[in-house]
Amino acid sequence: MTVRRLLALPLLGLLLAGCGIRATEVPTDFGAAPSRVPCSLAGPDVSAQSAHGVPVQVFLLCRASLATVDRTVRVPDGTPDVRRRVIVAQGLLDQLAASPSAAERAAGYGTHVPGGLRVSGPGPKDPEDTLRLSTVPGRLSSYALAQIVCTLSDSAAAEGDGAVVLGGPGAAAPRRYECTDDVRTDPGSTPPPSSDVAGG
Repeated sequence: MTVRRLLALPLLGLLLAGCGIRATEVPTDFGAAPSRVPCSLAGPDVSAQSAHGVPVQVFLLCRASLATVDRTVRVPDGTPDVRRRVIVAQGLLDQLAASPSAAERAAGYGTHVPGGLRVSGPGPKDPEDTLRLSTVPGRLSSYALAQIVCTLSDSAAAEGDGAVVLGGPGAAAPRRYECTDDVRTDPGSTPPPSSDVAGG
């Protein structure tokens, strides 16, 4: 029996070597590797949730790019659509200006949107979907403007086409700002593209 066992050991070694699989190799047939997300929360951030309100998403800075986080905005029942847009927009601005929660800061999120920004509806000669800020959009930092444009254009405050019409507090005509992939990827050096809009 001992001789048989000794003879079987080299044969077993050859069989194992012949399979061509090394114990240290990583399997490559399980699909694409998961994408690398620069900022991520370990779990639901309870402080950012509310039992009352409309679920929304805002764009915070995630190191050098933009990423969405969940928020809620309170809108009274029965609010007319025109007023509802302004309430949602103001709620989003307030959420953008608020300091991220401790969990969000630990995960790498931040914001450049200044506090105290106010928003109102269109002026007499503005397109009906205009939102006028208490600060001229062009005076905001590239990061802050990108956060605002991408957040508002992706919300019930806009038409849902990836753009939002913004103006300042004066009589200057509003402009149509777009949230593009380049803006989301590199808001510091790629300001939201803007164009003239026709009057309402």
